[in-house]
Amino acid sequence: MPITEVHKCQCNQCQEEANHTDKIFHRQMNLLISRLDEQQRRWYIAVEANRIGHGGIRKLSQITGMDEKTIQRGQQELEQSLADRPSDQIRLPGGGRQRAEKKTQG
Repeated sequence: MPITEVHKCQCNQCQEEANHTDKIFHRQMNLLISRLDEQQRRWYIAVEANRIGHGGIRKLSQITGMDEKTIQRGQQELEQSLADRPSDQIRLPGGGRQRAEKKTQG
């Protein structure tokens, strides 16, 4: 998996020059999710949003740059105990880009 660029937090506290206690945590959170696959990012941030409670989705969207709907999707998947998600692959069967060439017999 290629290493992606680490997102810079856009919350008000991180935009100020002065250090605050959450600045390091936000940087570490963004570093961690830069190494996770798309499902893992969605689920981890959904857990953090649930921990924060009211306003958690919006705050984590600012911190991570993830879309609020993506975080909500992660929350819904967790509420369903990840029942619809495959455990041995990232995408659902049939997901992803289609082959450029079709296989032919012969």
